[in-house]
Amino acid sequence: MSAIEVRFGKSFNLDAAAAVQELVAQTHEIAPDFLIFFCSSKYDLVALGKAIKAAFACPAIGCTTAGEILSGEGYIEDAIVCVAIVSGKLTMKPFFIGDLRSFVNDPNALKMFSGQERKHSFALLLVDGLSMLEEVVVSRINQALRGISLVGASAGDNLAFEHTYVYHDGAFHENAAVLALFDTTLPFQTLHVRHFEPTETRLVITEASPATRTVMEINGLPAVEEYARVVGVSVDALASTVFAEHPLMLKVGGDYYVRTIQKANPDGSLTLYCAIDSGVVLFVAKPLGTITANLEKSLEELRGTIPNLALILGSDCAFRRLELQRRNELEEAKRVLSRYPFIGFSTYGEQFCRVHVNYTLTALVLGDEA
Repeated sequence: MSAIEVRFGKSFNLDAAAAVQELVAQTHEIAPDFLIFFCSSKYDLVALGKAIKAAFACPAIGCTTAGEILSGEGYIEDAIVCVAIVSGKLTMKPFFIGDLRSFVNDPNALKMFSGQERKHSFALLLVDGLSMLEEVVVSRINQALRGISLVGASAGDNLAFEHTYVYHDGAFHENAAVLALFDTTLPFQTLHVRHFEPTETRLVITEASPATRTVMEINGLPAVEEYARVVGVSVDALASTVFAEHPLMLKVGGDYYVRTIQKANPDGSLTLYCAIDSGVVLFVAKPLGTITANLEKSLEELRGTIPNLALILGSDCAFRRLELQRRNELEEAKRVLSRYPFIGFSTYGEQFCRVHVNYTLTALVLGDEA
């Protein structure tokens, strides 16, 4: 007998009430202990929040996306997807952070996480993807959790880059985050998947503004000029495709994490999707196979550690989706995901342990008892 019951739901109906009723119909076989959902920002979010609260009596967390992902469907958009879960051996306790700017400056804010069980716990963070505060937020939370495995994702808005929202108690919120703490005796692990590796080309950040995620100088030279030189293109040729093919990597501990460039600025600076401090050493990255081959290998390896996979809750960078589209690999990715109980969304950034990253897939993986 299974120790965990999982039901997925989806709807492409952009009418909020109708979409939620479809989710209810697809998950009604169980009375969920909690619900996790991801939705397009094209919904009427006021109506959607009220409908979810009215339809599901259990705790629920969610956020807006840059596209949704679901086993059997692959990479989709303009939809809502959910997972309803029942298990006497898994609990979820959500904590709402209603003002990120106050949170990062309040020395007492971390008290809300005190006294949490750690031996059998993991955490999921959903955060406003345009707050530019993810680095500080995840660092502070990781400090408070003291060893609890943490995976997170930055909410999206279908690449409009205007407003991103997290859901709490019947409403969607900007400048906010939700941290869900899970306690379980079921097998679980975290997953960090990237398809890049560092080259030997080192870049020293000699002037930067972490608050605006701007790099002004690399190796003592204007950032745009030096980056263009080391990747072998002209300044005029710098574009999103170049940044996608030549991201940067930061070494933290014994691992490397991707730092993606957003744009080149007229003043010769570069804007990144992660904060960078002066004095940091970055490495130019090169591809480590394709996204689909890398994803397939990583998911296959999970079966070695968690044979009875029950759920993979994934946070996948929106730039990985764009790369899949450019390389016509969406169908291949769908084929890979169809073999696993996978749900997630395309994000504006990912968090893993204490680090905010890009161009990465992070995931929480749950198994059933043997």
